[in-house]
Amino acid sequence: MTSLIMIVITTALINNVVLSQFLGICSFLGVSRQIKTSASLGAAVIFVITIASAVASLLYDFVLVPLNLTYLKTIVFILVIAALVQMVEMFLKKTSPALYQALGIFLPLITTNCAVLGVALTNVQDGYNLGESILAGFGTAVGYTIAIVLLAGIRERIDEDAVPAPFRGAPVVLLCAVLMSIAFMGFSGLSI
Repeated sequence: MTSLIMIVITTALINNVVLSQFLGICSFLGVSRQIKTSASLGAAVIFVITIASAVASLLYDFVLVPLNLTYLKTIVFILVIAALVQMVEMFLKKTSPALYQALGIFLPLITTNCAVLGVALTNVQDGYNLGESILAGFGTAVGYTIAIVLLAGIRERIDEDAVPAPFRGAPVVLLCAVLMSIAFMGFSGLSI
């Protein structure tokens, strides 16, 4: 049980997908203007990464390995992620139009988020079983959500303050992301 909890803590805080592994930076910087939209994207990412981790693990263990097709894992995982996002998008459009409209472009953006593919490949590389893959995917997505919501909160606050002209826009956002990354390095000493 301790090892399963450690997987979630490690993937969410210690090896944060955005702040330690630098995956998913494009959506992290592009969508983090408001807390509400960042939280919506984070919720969608939690769902997609968790399900994609499970499906990728099952496909890898029960299809690719027995057929000796492990060299196709990247292509198969990309197809799984794209199909999953499309199914989620169609489901939300049919069942909850309001939520579909609120997420807007953010839902298809998840398909191109390299963090989703990175989690699936890392789970295979680390030799995780189905349960461990699901927990690693969930922890990674929670870590992504924490990071993007924190950056959105900082950006909302920065917009209110006077920032010197040379630092306005991307420079101050990148500086904030660097400082967040340094702060998250403090979690590297955690152990259970």
